[in-house]
Amino acid sequence: MRNFLRRNGLSISLATLFLLFFAGQTYFGWQEYNSEQQEHSKMEVSLLGYLSTGHFLDATAENWESEFLQMFAYVLATVALFQQGSSESKKLGEPEEVDRDPRRSRNRKDAPWPVRRGGVALKLYERSLSLAFLTLFAVSIALHAVGGAKEYNSEQIAHGEAGVSTWDYVWSSRFWFESFQNWQSEFLALLAMVVLSIFLRQRGSPESKPVDAPHHETGGG
Repeated sequence: MRNFLRRNGLSISLATLFLLFFAGQTYFGWQEYNSEQQEHSKMEVSLLGYLSTGHFLDATAENWESEFLQMFAYVLATVALFQQGSSESKKLGEPEEVDRDPRRSRNRKDAPWPVRRGGVALKLYERSLSLAFLTLFAVSIALHAVGGAKEYNSEQIAHGEAGVSTWDYVWSSRFWFESFQNWQSEFLALLAMVVLSIFLRQRGSPESKPVDAPHHETGGG
């Protein structure tokens, strides 16, 4: 068990933190939702019932959407774009292991199955990370649209006004305001990471250059 925890400590810690914060968001979102229900003299819902409300789905998917867009864009951007001095960039003008053609390794017994298979399987596999983030982004933005429309219509009904379809909601300024306010913050965080890693260090972290590395040196390895 100790070896398992050591080998998987990073993912286990991140998953634990996610579940803790997600539980906190769910609980306090439920409390906030019922507070709003009381203000409008409407029936409160159970915690389980809250999970099917637009309030929960909209808030959750809206944040996931921006995170997955950030990671999709970052994975693709770092393929061809550089930042001299940043630990987040490949080295300029130097060969990198990540650029190695996997077709030269198709006869390796320990190579992943798509590498040994080649063809379409390899073409998809060598782009699978960005495709996975793109898929997660697409699912999240769809859930944001559905949840946002549901929450918006709930507010409209509370004020005696007509609701809208999910498609109409997608074209509303509210939907895009919610999206852009999250997207800009994610790319600001990425920019801060890229630029700050030029000058600042964190000993022991693969996201940082060695503490004694000069500022102009690119890459963390």
